Amino acid sequence: MSLRQAVSEYINGQSKVAAHHLERRAYIYIRQSTFGQVLAHKASQFNQLNMVERARQLGWQRDLIYVIETDQGTSASGAVRRQGFQELVAEVSLGRVGIILGYEVSRLARNNSDWYRLLDLAAVFDTLIADYDGVYNLHLFNDRLLLGLKGTMSEAELHLFRLRMQAGRMRLVERGEYRLSLPTGLERLADHTVVQHPDDQVRSILGLVFEKFEELGSSYQVMRYLRRHDIQLPRRQVSGADKGQIIWKPATQTVVYSLLKNPAYAGAFAFGRRRLEPARRRAERPRSGVTLQPMAAWTQLQPGVYPGYISWEQYLRNQERLQQNQSQFQDLIHPQGVPRKGTALLQGLAICGHCGHSLWVAYKSTPRYVCNHAAQQEDGAWCHSYYGPAVDDVVVQAFFQALQPAQLDALTAVLEQQQLERQRQLKYWQQQLQRADYEAQRAQRQYDVVDPDNRLVAAELERRWEAKLAHLQTVRQGYEDMQRAPTVTLAPDLRAQFQHICDALPQLWHSSQLTEADKKTLLRSLIARVVLSRESSDTLGIRLVWVSGHYSLFTVRPPVFSNQDLSDYDQLLEEVERLWRQGLSDEQMAQQLTQAGFRSARQAFVSSKTVQRIRLAQGWQRKRPQNQLVLEVDGYLTVKGLAARLDVNREWIRHRIRSQQLDPKYVHRHPQRDMLLIRDCPAVMAFFRHQLSSQATSQ
Repeated sequence: MSLRQAVSEYINGQSKVAAHHLERRAYIYIRQSTFGQVLAHKASQFNQLNMVERARQLGWQRDLIYVIETDQGTSASGAVRRQGFQELVAEVSLGRVGIILGYEVSRLARNNSDWYRLLDLAAVFDTLIADYDGVYNLHLFNDRLLLGLKGTMSEAELHLFRLRMQAGRMRLVERGEYRLSLPTGLERLADHTVVQHPDDQVRSILGLVFEKFEELGSSYQVMRYLRRHDIQLPRRQVSGADKGQIIWKPATQTVVYSLLKNPAYAGAFAFGRRRLEPARRRAERPRSGVTLQPMAAWTQLQPGVYPGYISWEQYLRNQERLQQNQSQFQDLIHPQGVPRKGTALLQGLAICGHCGHSLWVAYKSTPRYVCNHAAQQEDGAWCHSYYGPAVDDVVVQAFFQALQPAQLDALTAVLEQQQLERQRQLKYWQQQLQRADYEAQRAQRQYDVVDPDNRLVAAELERRWEAKLAHLQTVRQGYEDMQRAPTVTLAPDLRAQFQHICDALPQLWHSSQLTEADKKTLLRSLIARVVLSRESSDTLGIRLVWVSGHYSLFTVRPPVFSNQDLSDYDQLLEEVERLWRQGLSDEQMAQQLTQAGFRSARQAFVSSKTVQRIRLAQGWQRKRPQNQLVLEVDGYLTVKGLAARLDVNREWIRHRIRSQQLDPKYVHRHPQRDMLLIRDCPAVMAFFRHQLSSQATSQ
């Protein structure tokens, strides 16, 4: 025992270790930060285990000395993952510990929160703490101060370690030389050069994933394709007995999505793609709380560092497509439900493009698709309401367009693509068969070289050989089934049937032979979802998602409540005023406005009544003749004047003018007075007298 230890174990000539301390347990806490240190740094373990002898020198019996080694290979930066430290704290809290021995303070804790919690408990339950310097009693101010300083220095030391390591790491990151973990399909050689995996099947399957995403445009559809054709994905094991080996596993959407998101497959070195968010970390899941960051937040990005499976431009297109596929909806998978009665054809298919919830149908004067999720769940206002017939018409026309005969050429191209996929699948099964045959032969060679008398080893090798043979048989059966699979072609008679269906379906649709439920079932055969969003007060955006995963975009302008709800109402007012000042009639203005692309609230055109209502609401009234009984104007007869001359009703004359029985060249409208004027000539008088005589004869 050194002089320093002797001084630190006594105070005022009395030992800090009292009799009641010796009656309780002595705990020796042993810890090293990594498993590499556990395997390589044996001297540190030896020094820490020597604390057992130190406890015996202080007076503890061997049966009261306990060693905690469960935290070997664990960092002391936090107590969440250290079961041994938690056990030690629990024992102190129960008053069972007389002394805690550790070779140095950093073995017990690397942060002050854990350290001071242990010191507070030790002070409450009169527990001593000892290290290679001496024994400390937490009731003594100097001892507590010294332990506090040691804890602070230990935390500062860890902080400096991290700073130096982080600085060195960032220098490597900036040069693109930092050795990140490579995904499946990329290998790092002994000279640190990165190459694609030497296995041709691994490379071809990874290439297939990117090719199918380019074609299908959805990670989910790619996963379904792989599952449907029994194509497994290669995955490098990161732990366990097969660590570092390639294991073939069934495809999942998570794995496919991670392949598409990883920039390393585009040859890019990317650092800082993930970030730890402590607020999301869960105590029972130490690796939780890590979130993917957007590309703009990555610390370093250097394209062209690795040999890529795709180009960087294709990777950016894939990310944009994935972003578009991520509907920002709370319920991504909506149950369609069964087709029901009712004229609303999108029942179960319509989705609100603003909140992402399914729309329900409100049958009033006309069907409407209504989103009332906020009103039901949050006692808020209705989200949106969409005019049903306008949306249904667009969707039905798109459905008919998808069935047009022109699409048969696209179907032929698809069948040709399927032939190429069939060749690719045959190649995949051939490679699987070669791999399974090689593994079976290797298992046989291992069995053949074993000593037959060594029954234990021979039995295990025989079991492995039989398992490989069974797997080989399964793969061979799959390959044969793939070879026997029929080839799909579009025969001429089948093309003619499709042609007939395409021509007959629109007429059949509008007949009474199909029920509303039948129509909904037909729509669901091609359409998966219809996402509706209001782009302006009178414009709806329609995103029609086909069952293939592709989508089509449409815009429709449904009827609105009033003209003031039109998005171009201000421009409509300006145009009406301009035309009115030119002296045009309501009919003439309505015609020009319709030709210019304007519409009214409930019609796809502008009517004269709409123009009249707008004009009168703005006070744009036409000047009427002061004398309402005027018979002639500028040598022309008015309707009243002609009726008086012929002794007939004015409406009788107006009817023949509107129906153009009278040649329009004899009629014109006064631009300021808005009056019909008829030319006073013998031809006009002869026409009307002939009409009167014909009417009298018929009576």
